[in-house]
Amino acid sequence: MPAVNDEPSAEPGPEPPVAEPPAADDDGAPGGARGGSAKSEQTRALILETALRLFQERGYDKTTMRAIAKEAGVSVGNAYYYFAGKEHLIQGFYDRIGAEHRAAVRPVLERETDLQARIAGVLTAWLDVAEPYHEFAAQFFKNAADPDSPLSPFSPESAGAREESIAVHREVLAGAKTKVPEELREVLPELMWLSQMGLVLYWVFDRTEGRERSYRLAERGARLTTRGVSLARFRVLRPLVHEVHELFTDFLPGMTKVLPDPGGNRKPG
Repeated sequence: MPAVNDEPSAEPGPEPPVAEPPAADDDGAPGGARGGSAKSEQTRALILETALRLFQERGYDKTTMRAIAKEAGVSVGNAYYYFAGKEHLIQGFYDRIGAEHRAAVRPVLERETDLQARIAGVLTAWLDVAEPYHEFAAQFFKNAADPDSPLSPFSPESAGAREESIAVHREVLAGAKTKVPEELREVLPELMWLSQMGLVLYWVFDRTEGRERSYRLAERGARLTTRGVSLARFRVLRPLVHEVHELFTDFLPGMTKVLPDPGGNRKPG
């Protein structure tokens, strides 16, 4: 798990920087509220933009909070006031890319009722939105892949971004002409999100021109998922869907602590 640290100091046991509230805004309102004034939000956005740029230029591990603060033109304490460490900056990145993705999928979800087209649209929209961050994502992936890291998509720190993404898949199913059995309406969006995480993993290491293979994988994955959802309408196959869900929640790192048991009646392992 990456440490929340700053540049190495020659002094033994340096004290961590003290988070400094920003100065009052021009209208006299305190700038310290993270969800408060416009000036406070501008400062937060500036720090995040600077961090993402430096992560791309220097790599995640080699970029320090001190360097981010210097480039952003704020004090180190001010940077720590908005983001407790580099991991929290990555959570800010997750929130940003999630918001961009939700905006990008709106035309598809408003236009399409075919389930395969909706799934494919959501997956390819994510690839479109994420493309500018490809090299950056490859750099910090080794940290995100650690199930104990706050950068992991399965971590408690990532819960907000994760739930927002699952909500998109829930909307994909709700607006499709293909009807989903009520007992699977909570399970399937979670499995679809896990499928998207598989696509993300492939995308991180995809070096083909324009991530061509990732787009192909998204299209084929959408087709396969649609067939699976269609088959799930048959009552005899529904236990298989629950079994697949239980397989992930029991054995995928972090999933047991993250995803709820929709049936509420799982047997202890």
